[in-house]
Amino acid sequence: MKIICSKSDLSKGVRLVLNAVPIRTTMPILECILIDATTDVIKLTANDMELGIETRVEGDIIQRGIIAIKAKRLNDIVRSLPNSYITIEVKGNNKVIITCEKIKFDIEETFSGEDFSYLPVVERETCISISEFSLRQVIQQTIFSIADNETNKIMSGELFEICDNILKVVSLDGHRISIRKIELINNYPLNKVIVPGKTLQEISKMFSGDAEKNVDIYFTKNHIVFEFDNTKVVSRLIEGNYFNIDQMLSYDHETRLKVYKKEFLDSLERSLIFIKESEKRPVIIDLIDDNMNISIRSQAGSMDEEIGTIKEGKDLRIGFNPKFLIDALRAIEDEEVELYLMNSKAPCIIKDELQTYIYLILPINQ
Repeated sequence: MKIICSKSDLSKGVRLVLNAVPIRTTMPILECILIDATTDVIKLTANDMELGIETRVEGDIIQRGIIAIKAKRLNDIVRSLPNSYITIEVKGNNKVIITCEKIKFDIEETFSGEDFSYLPVVERETCISISEFSLRQVIQQTIFSIADNETNKIMSGELFEICDNILKVVSLDGHRISIRKIELINNYPLNKVIVPGKTLQEISKMFSGDAEKNVDIYFTKNHIVFEFDNTKVVSRLIEGNYFNIDQMLSYDHETRLKVYKKEFLDSLERSLIFIKESEKRPVIIDLIDDNMNISIRSQAGSMDEEIGTIKEGKDLRIGFNPKFLIDALRAIEDEEVELYLMNSKAPCIIKDELQTYIYLILPINQ
């Protein structure tokens, strides 16, 4: 095999597929990036058996072939080279020679491309198309409330539910629920899948965020495929039935208030000044007439602040994990937000009129 690519193109491709290289594995082949030039295109692939990424790289194929190279070593070499053209050549016994201008690397430790675990072939029955901007946005606005451990596999993923022309994305971690809905161009039959949080975190890093570029998403029983900008991401789905979210949501309330998001968010962020990350101190919110008093106490100090609101219903005193409120408010783009509360032990719901976003947050005992 012999190929020639520009450093910028090769570096971009390597960085993309690195997201699917496992940090720790007992299988050395999974630590590799596959360079496949057996056809008329150059493809780079990485696969950790749960998440696989394949991307095409611009370049010239002088001699067709295939080789697997340790991902970290390949990335380190490409990053170290000047901004010029890079030649990758495979000699006998899978020895790889990488040259750029007057620089030459000989790599002895490589693997046959035939030993590499290729991405699974996924039937393309159901497909939706969405802009990179919208998909990245909806992931960023929900991903923070997935569970960060493996005790409940379903909580470590997000529900993707398509019905008619609406994509609903849901995450929860036992303390809060995040829901975002976006409108699709076409109508689709009902379909529900649970996508691993790791997959969504990785692909959201890859998107340019261009509203003019689309991502095609294919669903099957066991896999989800994202195709965009010469790149294909294949991920296993999480098996099982997602939680019945509708049963968890109650819009009954005795207190409703409207508040400027930035003012509320700034106050909550100030409340963290005296709190260590390991501490679980609640922020106390007192709603009296049209005023919201925000206070927090710790061994290091305390903070009290009063901000104005428009309130309907009863006065209320309630405590929350301030980080949970901050995460939700940062994900909302509206200038004003509406909070719905029942009592000091019932969840708070933050939602807009059309319910394009819904955030449920459980209170903390004061």
